[in-house]
Amino acid sequence: IASVSFCGWKAVKDRTKSLSENQEPKSGREYTMFHGTHLKNAETIINEGFEPSIDGMLGPGVYVSRNIAKAKCYPHKTDKNDKVVFKLRVRAGKVKKIDCDNHPLQQTWHSNGYDCAWVPPKSNISAIKSGREEDCVWDPKRISVVDVACCVDDAKRWELRRMIRSKLKTGGCSLCHLDASDGHDVQPCWECQEDICPFQGKHMCKRKLRERDTM
Repeated sequence: IASVSFCGWKAVKDRTKSLSENQEPKSGREYTMFHGTHLKNAETIINEGFEPSIDGMLGPGVYVSRNIAKAKCYPHKTDKNDKVVFKLRVRAGKVKKIDCDNHPLQQTWHSNGYDCAWVPPKSNISAIKSGREEDCVWDPKRISVVDVACCVDDAKRWELRRMIRSKLKTGGCSLCHLDASDGHDVQPCWECQEDICPFQGKHMCKRKLRERDTM
């Protein structure tokens, strides 16, 4: 019986990253979302991360949306020149769907083991007048700012993008080049002893390749 030697892997990119707002997010996936905030808060968010709201329709957490039009509406009663909308990468974790008023887990989803609450568009929640999709993420470490989606001030937009690129470059894992703010479990390959990050796109074991080439 022939034996097969494992010597690496290649990951296939998940194409569900950019869901339409009416598609239910799957637990454990990573998605593109948006967040609107005051321009004066932008640099602090890039450098230090988000500060969760202490309360809200879905309880404490960071409120985001896959619908950029909804994010552009925030903060309310703020001139568009004083707003910025961030494009985000969100690791959803375990997701709970909240789709009606007085849902039993509307403000207690996290204490019941969920990382994110999702309100689908055109839900039966009376507080959402626009009917647009909304999410609440408990842990801000699950959220990475990856770009400026909207900012009226061209010079400020350029400066914020420069800060984001610099932050991603210095804060990323040296192996997979993704955000590593919560730590990546880097381990040596059991064959070639080269450091491997589980989030790398691929790894080809050098020792196995050398052995194959000499056969």
